[in-house]
Amino acid sequence: MNKLTARFVETKKEPGKYYDLHGLFLRIYSSGSKNWVQRLTIKGKRHDLGLGNANVKSLAQARSEAFNNLRDCKEGRNPLRERQQQNKILTFKEAALEVIEINRPNWSNDKHAAQWRATFTTYAFPIIGDLKIDEIDTTHMLDVLKPIWLEKAVTASRVRQRMSAVFAWSIAKRWRTDNPADSVASALPKQSSKVKPRKSLDYREVQNFIQTVQNSDTMMSIKLALEFTILTATRPSEAREAKWSEIKESTWIVPSERMKERVEHRVPLSARCLEILAEAKTISDGSDNIFPGGKAGRAVTETAVRKSLKRMDFDLHVHGFRTSFRTWTQEKTSYVREVAEMALAHKLKDKAEAAYARSDLFEQRKSLMEDWARYVSTDEAKIISLRG
Repeated sequence: MNKLTARFVETKKEPGKYYDLHGLFLRIYSSGSKNWVQRLTIKGKRHDLGLGNANVKSLAQARSEAFNNLRDCKEGRNPLRERQQQNKILTFKEAALEVIEINRPNWSNDKHAAQWRATFTTYAFPIIGDLKIDEIDTTHMLDVLKPIWLEKAVTASRVRQRMSAVFAWSIAKRWRTDNPADSVASALPKQSSKVKPRKSLDYREVQNFIQTVQNSDTMMSIKLALEFTILTATRPSEAREAKWSEIKESTWIVPSERMKERVEHRVPLSARCLEILAEAKTISDGSDNIFPGGKAGRAVTETAVRKSLKRMDFDLHVHGFRTSFRTWTQEKTSYVREVAEMALAHKLKDKAEAAYARSDLFEQRKSLMEDWARYVSTDEAKIISLRG
């Protein structure tokens, strides 16, 4: 029944069409190239479906594929449409970059997109980046995660979560029916449940830190940004990227898009904070950034601050000063918990409590932030009165 033979396919040189079974034929071009083609009738219309290079795909392989296509047609499926859909499926790298762009408007800071891209580039792309998103299984996930699962537990967990988001998106696109990043955890050893807190300074050491920074040869913009971050108890990125347009007299209004909880945050500015702003005016680059960086029109970067701390031999995270502030409020003042938490722009965990808590306790926070600034800025602050 077989019209063609492997020998015929290998040796035949003359251009033309040479028919086999199931609508399959060998097409030889005048250039000498040979291709497998299958002629199918799909919904009453004739289609020629390319099946690949005959020098790469054997007669047996082409014949088997042609038989399956013919069977699919008889069972009501459309192999041509399935082929078209398959060609649309992205590689993991393409899909990951697409997911990053989709989520970019929802992130409060561009650094999130950079972090996603960096983790994928370092850990995932070298192993699964060029694979079609529907070809990846748990074995590939193990190849990505196993080398870092225990040694870099936090990073590994983030890589898995970010890969999971990419696969969830591919499921929505109907390119997959499962999420291999979710199911792989059971095949990996249990990670330590201990979470390392960000390195911080004891609140009693903050004054000395500020004085050390002020006496260093660090760029003035970084000096001011660090002290402003400490005195306002805000997150580092919120302070570094502060804008002149956000300052309203003695209040700093951080817009919702730059806040972690996506809620506008009013920060009462202490007398020392206002002095810092006056000093910052003298180094302004003409942009809206209060603390200009090395590049025109750009704010001080996290990298620049980190390098400055390293040069001064400080092994800590700037975010850790929020811990210093919170501990100080507990041990040295009688301010109620809600005032301190509101100063940190923390969201109330109790939904019922949050529903009734309409005030941001701004007036009480004025006193709190003034006391904190005085404590870390002057010696007399070390005998601060406990104001409630």
